[in-house]
Amino acid sequence: MIFKRDLRRVRVALTSRIFWQRRFVFLLGAVGVGLASVLFAAAADRGQELYVVIAHEVPYALLIVTPVGFGLFAHLTARYFDGAQGSGIPQAISARRSNDPAHRARLLSVKVTLGKVALTIAGLAVGASIGREGPTVQLGCAIMVILAGFVGIGRANGLILAGAAAGIAGAFNTPLAGIMFAIEEMAKSYDKRLSGMISYAVVISGMVSLLLVGQYSYFGAIPGEAFPQQIGWTAVAACAIMGGIAGAIFSRGLVALSFANSGMIGRLKRRPWLYGGLIGLIVAVLAVTTEGFAGGSGYAPTRDLLEQGITHPWWYAPIKLVTTLLSSAAGIPGGLFSPSLSVGAGFGAALSGLLPHIDVRALAMLGMVAYFAGVVQAPLTAFVIVMEMTNEVHLVVPLLATALLAAGLSRLLAPEPLYHALSYAYDPKPVSPPPTRPAAP
Repeated sequence: MIFKRDLRRVRVALTSRIFWQRRFVFLLGAVGVGLASVLFAAAADRGQELYVVIAHEVPYALLIVTPVGFGLFAHLTARYFDGAQGSGIPQAISARRSNDPAHRARLLSVKVTLGKVALTIAGLAVGASIGREGPTVQLGCAIMVILAGFVGIGRANGLILAGAAAGIAGAFNTPLAGIMFAIEEMAKSYDKRLSGMISYAVVISGMVSLLLVGQYSYFGAIPGEAFPQQIGWTAVAACAIMGGIAGAIFSRGLVALSFANSGMIGRLKRRPWLYGGLIGLIVAVLAVTTEGFAGGSGYAPTRDLLEQGITHPWWYAPIKLVTTLLSSAAGIPGGLFSPSLSVGAGFGAALSGLLPHIDVRALAMLGMVAYFAGVVQAPLTAFVIVMEMTNEVHLVVPLLATALLAAGLSRLLAPEPLYHALSYAYDPKPVSPPPTRPAAP
């Protein structure tokens, strides 16, 4: 009897138009996320290359290009693409948390998404210390929700998670990190049904990415001699402490600037073009004085460090932290994955003077996972993403231990995870009731 009932349920499902319609929309959405991620990555790389050319050929032009660009992009974002500011992950979290379909549709609308993509590319071109990974998450969520909205079907929460996972996987070519990010950071819990949907979205998006650009490691191939047999707990503890403290400082600083609506900062933020322009000027000055290192995503210096062991001055990591913090608070679109990984690599490499017996590339990897875990307080995501981006398995236990310790320390100093703290800025504002007149005597 039970078997017949199950068979009848399966037969009804397989012959249902809605059943196949939902799966077709999901398949189309996952393919769209994979395709959009690849195209966005290619365009963002061109923007980053333009910045490198300007920084090397006519560096003092940044003193004009960067402030003007920041001011213009901040104004356009506030005026025409409100909701596109910053990373995109807080918007996705807010949209998933919201029970208001109109609010969710506004955060993940076509207009906001296109503005996010275009202005992120433009921001990279003028030297903003941002990445494309967070915006790819918002892009992935928007594609899934918009396609489902066209046919009036789909669970918004599940589609947002699937789009976020597929976006992370497509941005970095890191499928496991996409799944882990959606579960650990977005959902904050494990759900068997949603986890299956997330996995399918990542697989489909990943297949599209493989067909278009092939298999690759985001940070290239790291020589095997960079990894000693025993790395020692001293290096793990040192990187975890540095990354956890620095990550908490960044997190608290960004939250404070993002919610500063009074005083001088509040007055400046009411003029986005002026606020963005002033921040752009600071970033430009730091970029010029550091030969361009302070601006941009930080991808090239990090890849050079990991592949060839090319180190940079001790000031690279703290300066990059400052420009990333300012760029993220300027009111322009842009993520913080790539620059955060670059900051972490710089912090790890800076410890090579204290730990000369350990290869600087191994220390850079420990620094990456420590600082990133300290910023986002998602240690498993940080661990998996660094493992997949470097395509190395020599430091599994040290990397995991470093991520857990750094995230724990950061949580003591900054109790609210960064993306969730920032997401409250995008929640619907409560409508105040109209004032009531006192009753006539």
